[in-house]
Amino acid sequence: MLKSQRGFSLLEVFISLVIGLVIFAGVLSLFVAMQTTTRETSSYGELQENGRFAISVLSDDLLRQDFWGDYSGFVDLSSINPVPSPPAGECVGGGINNGTFPLATGHFRTLWGETVTAATILGGCRNDAKVDSDILQLKRVVSAPLVDGAGAPITIAPTGHFYFVSNINHGSIFSSGDVPVIENSQVWEYQHHIYYVREESIGANTIPVLMQGQLTNKLSFSPIIDGIEVIRFEYGVDMQIDPTVTGYGIVDAYISANSMTDVLWDNATSRIISVKVYVLARSIEPDEKYKNTNTYQLGDFSYTANDHYRRLLFSSTVTLYNARVDSW
Repeated sequence: MLKSQRGFSLLEVFISLVIGLVIFAGVLSLFVAMQTTTRETSSYGELQENGRFAISVLSDDLLRQDFWGDYSGFVDLSSINPVPSPPAGECVGGGINNGTFPLATGHFRTLWGETVTAATILGGCRNDAKVDSDILQLKRVVSAPLVDGAGAPITIAPTGHFYFVSNINHGSIFSSGDVPVIENSQVWEYQHHIYYVREESIGANTIPVLMQGQLTNKLSFSPIIDGIEVIRFEYGVDMQIDPTVTGYGIVDAYISANSMTDVLWDNATSRIISVKVYVLARSIEPDEKYKNTNTYQLGDFSYTANDHYRRLLFSSTVTLYNARVDSW
């Protein structure tokens, strides 16, 4: 005799479905939480990488600021001559002698900065700067002297760049061809760097980028680091330039770019001997589940966010070892 076959009752089916839904909801919530954590971790990792890279680039350039090889004097036309004509695309900073090469009038500024108040900067050289960020301008030579394949000083400079030949007392800047004859001299590549921040539109998103201007046969600009929203600098000024007086070689005040004066930039009655660097890095894409209302302090400048981007603030203090201070 066959036994009757019975399936699940309707109540049992409903109970099974409820239990399954509870388990599924738990797994789904865990997946969403893991996805959110992964996205946040990736975003902060990107911020760390971009911010530290920006600090490294700016700090390394500042560490070598005002390096002129064997030459030990101030860079002006009384000792550095002749000099070439300004390169194509030249950007001129504030002051009467702040182009790529020294002029006959005024103090030649090898270090200079400014806080951006309008998109057009550097005498109209650029028209895409981000307001409230800083410009940084540096002139120096590349650290290693140029030598030929045998390790001897070069006699003919490569084309496409500018060069500085000097001994301890005298120098000259040239572009190519025969090296100007200066006794007991060496040759270095001449460099003019400019940093600022601009914003680029990519689809519906706006991305801030750190720009670098670099001198080759002309001054040309390119983006080097994405996600850098603001750069700011404070310049450490030593008001005492007499080494026989107490306080020589010590920072008396850190001054923001928009508070620096022509006298301070000229380094005639004071010295800029260090720089504080502030970099505010921002995530490339917004996260609608995250609301940023933080305030970030970059020296004397406060930046308050009100959007869905994550940010990290980086800072560093750089000693200018070529600032003509005999002792620290």
